[in-house]
Amino acid sequence: MCLLHYEYVPTGQTVNQVYYLEVLKRLREKVRRKPPEHFASNSWILHHDNAPAHTALSVREFLTIKQITVLEHPACSPDLALSDFFLFPKLKEILKVRHFDVIDDIRSYTTAALKAILQNHLQNCFEGWARRWHRCIASQWGVL
Repeated sequence: MCLLHYEYVPTGQTVNQVYYLEVLKRLREKVRRKPPEHFASNSWILHHDNAPAHTALSVREFLTIKQITVLEHPACSPDLALSDFFLFPKLKEILKVRHFDVIDDIRSYTTAALKAILQNHLQNCFEGWARRWHRCIASQWGVL
């Protein structure tokens, strides 16, 4: 099962470790509510990149305490970030031909685009992600 979780950062908010911890708490709760058997068996993993908010000590401690398995992200490997190779291009296709006057319009179109992503497209994305990881491992963690 694939779970797509998204949030909009409030205007003026910096994505720092404090903010990211709150996002992780909401994500954990969302995962806990979806398929209870996945949460109970701790069979889900978190993959995020090496942004400072993601690697902060407080975030790592939270993930350890909550026993959330994290798949480490190799340095300088944007080709392994789902957002970079799947999500952002998909959103850009939908949004690039439009002009927006207010942020709420951007959120509305983006939300609609995210909700329109079919489950099988997400599944294919994760399969492609796994292939990219295998190639990365085979090249001894080099950039693809």
